[in-house]
Amino acid sequence: MPVANTAASQVPLDDLSRQLAARVHAVLVLDQAGWHMSPALRRPDNLTLLPLPVRAPELNPAEGLWHELRQRHLSNRV
Repeated sequence: MPVANTAASQVPLDDLSRQLAARVHAVLVLDQAGWHMSPALRRPDNLTLLPLPVRAPELNPAEGLWHELRQRHLSNRV
C-alpha cells in the first residue's frame, strides 16, 4: 500500500475475514495507530480487534526487531 490510512487497513481485515473457516473467530492484536482505531474502520463479525495499551512497546513483538538491528546492523563499528 502506498499510504497508511483507514482504507489501507480495511483491505487486510476483509481479506483475513474471508479466509477464516466458517464458525472460526480470530483475535487480531494491533497498535493504536489512528487508522486502526478509526470509527470508519468496518470490523468483520468474525474478527475481534485487540489494541495494545498506549506506551507499552514491550508488548509489541515488532519492537524486538529494533534491538536486533541495533546490535548487529545499525551499530557504529570502528
